[in-house]
Amino acid sequence: MARSSLMRASDALATQTATYAIPLLILVTTRSTALTGAAFLLEWLPRLMAFTIGGPLVDRFRADRVFRTAALARMLLCATAACALAVVPAAGTVATVIAMTVGAVGGLLSQACFVAVETLGAHASRAAGTDAHRVQSVQIGIDQSALLAGPLLGGLLLAVGPTLMLTVVAALSATAAASTITAPPSADSACSGVRAVAASLRTGWRTVRGIPALAWLVTGLFASNLALAVTQASAPITVITSYGHSSIAVGTVWSAAGLVSLAAVAACRRAIDHFGLWPVGAAGAAVACAACLATALAPNLGVYAVTIGALMAGEGALTVVLRTLRARLIPAAVFGSTLSVTIVLIVVPMPVAGALVAALPASALSGLLLACAVLQGLAMALAFRGLWHHRASYAPHPTAPDPAPASIPVPSEADAPRAA
Repeated sequence: MARSSLMRASDALATQTATYAIPLLILVTTRSTALTGAAFLLEWLPRLMAFTIGGPLVDRFRADRVFRTAALARMLLCATAACALAVVPAAGTVATVIAMTVGAVGGLLSQACFVAVETLGAHASRAAGTDAHRVQSVQIGIDQSALLAGPLLGGLLLAVGPTLMLTVVAALSATAAASTITAPPSADSACSGVRAVAASLRTGWRTVRGIPALAWLVTGLFASNLALAVTQASAPITVITSYGHSSIAVGTVWSAAGLVSLAAVAACRRAIDHFGLWPVGAAGAAVACAACLATALAPNLGVYAVTIGALMAGEGALTVVLRTLRARLIPAAVFGSTLSVTIVLIVVPMPVAGALVAALPASALSGLLLACAVLQGLAMALAFRGLWHHRASYAPHPTAPDPAPASIPVPSEADAPRAA
């Protein structure tokens, strides 16, 4: 258990530090809001590719092998970039290109690690039966702790220099690779045939469409993630350009928000025990929507920090509900393929947000966030209406750890992926 926690924590901290530090580095060195949005876009576009192929790779090669390989590759990438930035001008074009390359390639590798570690987490959730939400809350607690420390660590390291920041990310990646746990025996279950990525994704897409509760959840979270992504992409611009504070203030705001989110995740576990998944998820969605609306109207850094904290608290509760539902609803035999499809659908708003922030002037970002907040509220209301209607499909079944509603199309032998 200690090794598993170290593996997940070091990987999550490396990912969060780089995710927040790279666009911040671009803004500090270039003072260009367009390049800052472009950096966020370039971080997330390759991640879509990682999500697309990550599930099939996990199904074929095992989660632990995929994780270890991706973590080692990220270590080499960051170490090489750190050496290069040590000898080139800090604010030149070459440094900007190196930083954007690390953001793009590192983002791909980070999300390959995420798919693999989520697959390992799903095994533990299925084994826990009715206590699946408790397992997920522990794992999400690790992720939220990284969200707490990552932005602040990135801001502090950038104050010293980008070389140190990349060196620390490389060291964390090496730690994650060294502490990789072996996938459980069920992950090695044989299955006839090696499937192409396209066929695997078709199966995942059919599974999503065949589980109405999962489809409604993905629909709502698409709009929710768009609002969150716009908030994240515009945060350095808002704090530094609009409020006139330093890069350390950006990391401090998001680290404080991570602390609030961590507390919300811890409280969410007991709340689900007492009230169930749907009420807790609906409450989290309501808090997130209201906080996003307030963030768009925040007049100063103090109010902005409070609204960001409330936003991340709502998102933390939603994350527990999402992962618990996902572990209950997706059959184990198609978990990797379906995980890829659901994550791609949920993560698409990230590069879209980067493109929007890059295209709009800083003065228009509050209006953009306001529009996203309204869209989020409407989409989440429809999503939770659908989840209530199909609530029987995600009720816990202690004797059936891999529930498969009757509406899910059963793949033929030639179309079935290897077990995740």
